[in-house]
Amino acid sequence: MKKRLLSFLTLTTSVILLAACNVQTEEQANNDNSDVSTGETTEKTTIELLGSSSNETDMNIVRDQLIKNGFDVTLNTQPDYASFQTQKEAGNYDLAISSWTTVTGNPDYAVRSLFTTDGDNSDLSNSEVDALINEAALQTSDEYTETYKELEDVLVTENAYIVPLYTSLKAQAFNQDLLNPDSIRLAKSRAFPWETVQFNETASNDTEPLILTQQIGDLTSLDPIKGNDGSINQLNTNMYVRLVNLTDDDQVVSDGSLSYNHAIAEGNSDYYFILRDDINFAAVEDDQAVDTGKMVSGQDAVFSLNRAKDPNSVPDHRTYSLHEHIDSVSLVTDLAELENASLSDGNGTVKEALEANLESPIASVVEDAAQVDNASGQYQVVKVTTTEPFPQVLNYLAHQSAGIVSQEQVESINTYDVENFDISTDIPYGDQRAVTEGETYDNHLYASGPYIMTQKNDYEATFQKNPAYMAGTEHAAQIANVTVRFIGDADSALSALRSGEIHLLAGLDETKYDVVEGEDSLSLQSMPSNGVTYMLFNANGREVSVSADLRKSILYSINQDELSAAYDGLKLKAYSTVSPLVDTGNELVADPAKVEEFYQNYLDSIK
Repeated sequence: MKKRLLSFLTLTTSVILLAACNVQTEEQANNDNSDVSTGETTEKTTIELLGSSSNETDMNIVRDQLIKNGFDVTLNTQPDYASFQTQKEAGNYDLAISSWTTVTGNPDYAVRSLFTTDGDNSDLSNSEVDALINEAALQTSDEYTETYKELEDVLVTENAYIVPLYTSLKAQAFNQDLLNPDSIRLAKSRAFPWETVQFNETASNDTEPLILTQQIGDLTSLDPIKGNDGSINQLNTNMYVRLVNLTDDDQVVSDGSLSYNHAIAEGNSDYYFILRDDINFAAVEDDQAVDTGKMVSGQDAVFSLNRAKDPNSVPDHRTYSLHEHIDSVSLVTDLAELENASLSDGNGTVKEALEANLESPIASVVEDAAQVDNASGQYQVVKVTTTEPFPQVLNYLAHQSAGIVSQEQVESINTYDVENFDISTDIPYGDQRAVTEGETYDNHLYASGPYIMTQKNDYEATFQKNPAYMAGTEHAAQIANVTVRFIGDADSALSALRSGEIHLLAGLDETKYDVVEGEDSLSLQSMPSNGVTYMLFNANGREVSVSADLRKSILYSINQDELSAAYDGLKLKAYSTVSPLVDTGNELVADPAKVEEFYQNYLDSIK
């Protein structure tokens, strides 16, 4: 099969910058400090730039641009993500190169965790930022563009809390000699789904493992609410079913989820989900995935979402802010409620929407999971009520942190007292120690999704398909075994793909597209992503922490065109983390005159 990029790439390459960006050495950059607008450059303060070795290209370009504008720059380059985080938490930086991918497909996720006061990934505290984020969250897509523009103005234009660098393409490459290209999905936001993948030789689906890769092998947690990072997003997305899913182009659907259908009631505060009864939890016994015989029930869904929204349900809860707009979660016990509730668009009742295309219409709604029998019309219906009208709640319910866990199993493992939790002695549900081979191995996972992890080590993690996950339907897992190799270096991962050691590589750098295109056995998929790379200022203890003028002087030193040129012109402009989702019209343009103006303002303020 002929390898191809999506048509987007053809369009993009037609507008590649005329001049490529030649990354200078620090000595060369220091010899070219003239201000292009004045012929002069003010010698400025030293900026410590923190990043990891995977960001080396960006660090070098940013260093050169800052030096050209008169700044002295110290690079703090860490070998891996863990050491980068250690340096960041220690505050050893003025600017840190960061990235964020909006895996839920909605703009609220692109900003809430990162920039709200007390957000789980935020060091900022600005009441105006908080107010604008909360205002936009309650608006529809037709209404929130102007609000997000105002947010960007406060966040970037007025305060320069971040320095946007670019939006990336999302790309993956796979071995088309082994894998069926028609079974390989590329989703804009959600993690790569495994259950659809098939080998070209279908007999291999049961005998050969699908071999994938990810950079991080130190797993935050296999409890969906305790992690939201690159170590577990792919894994938890494939181990836990949710009430809804995202399509590859970010539409919220029930397809392949725990619900047959979902409906929004009039007022946009009540959301209903009619549950399927053909998913059981899987467990691991003697290194094999087994059917526990325990249906993934409405009670499990209610339990999972209640703990997801409660910041005190587990120690080190990292995703509660994604679900703070959930007021209550319950099971519907009166069919009349569904019959009497009108849809938000006015086109019928909730009951009519929920039973659309069901093989058996709704005869009754039941609370007791033992009474569920979809074939005879006995269903469970979960109702989620939000604190206020909040259409974006559905996107959050498609996020891996809303994965459905077993109430019985989690409560049997999490017997510790949350306030007195001791990581040295307590092993909570989802702790990687429970699945790591060796003395600590005691696999306690219950998976509601298409796969379950059997074990891991420093090199890889192995998974088997859930034998009781939508068996006999199009959503059942096709390949019996999956192995995820932990390869921290991107070039090494690409070499592993080319040599056949792995079958699919996600997150391919734009500068490597031509390598993949040069291999007859490989196929490349690419599309614009929701991933934005930016620089975050240290919010505490540095000059940049207190001076907006100093931050803006740095902001206007950055030339995004030069950054894109270093990636063959395939990086897209960004102004904030919402740029891929909302066109606000804002654009960062490098301006040496503004660099000098704001730096002079900074000097005047400290005299």
